[in-house]
Amino acid sequence: MENVSGRIVAVCRSAAKGERKKSIPVGELVVEHGLANDGHAGPGHRQISLLAQESIDKMCAAGLDVHAGDFAENITTRGIELPVLPIGTRLALGDKAVVEVTQIGKECHQRCAIYHQAGDCVMPREGIFARVVVGGAIRAGDRVAPIADPVSVDRSA
Repeated sequence: MENVSGRIVAVCRSAAKGERKKSIPVGELVVEHGLANDGHAGPGHRQISLLAQESIDKMCAAGLDVHAGDFAENITTRGIELPVLPIGTRLALGDKAVVEVTQIGKECHQRCAIYHQAGDCVMPREGIFARVVVGGAIRAGDRVAPIADPVSVDRSA
């Protein structure tokens, strides 16, 4: 895989599903669960969600006042093109955490407030979902990068 990396812009969580998420200084990714204390965390293939700041910027250009967490994403990134990552790609986040991409985009069964305001929403096309393979603390400013050789990942952590 080519040497592409980005940065975490924000780590966000909410107490319950269906709420906009709020930025937190440090988040703890928990193996096979997701972001600690997040309403969307739990077993399954959509433990955490990621959305690029570049996608949020598109909605800002359309006239919306939106920020990290407003699309219910756990991790906002910059500098890495998330929707083109193949399913199964592993991403290193911060010093220790590793997630595996499980889904690109999602079907929206109900139109969110953002869709009603702008007539469009980027999350269904450009957001990605992942499961936590190796836990660890993450924060804004941390590096996010695809792992070229997933065999080298220590799964015992």
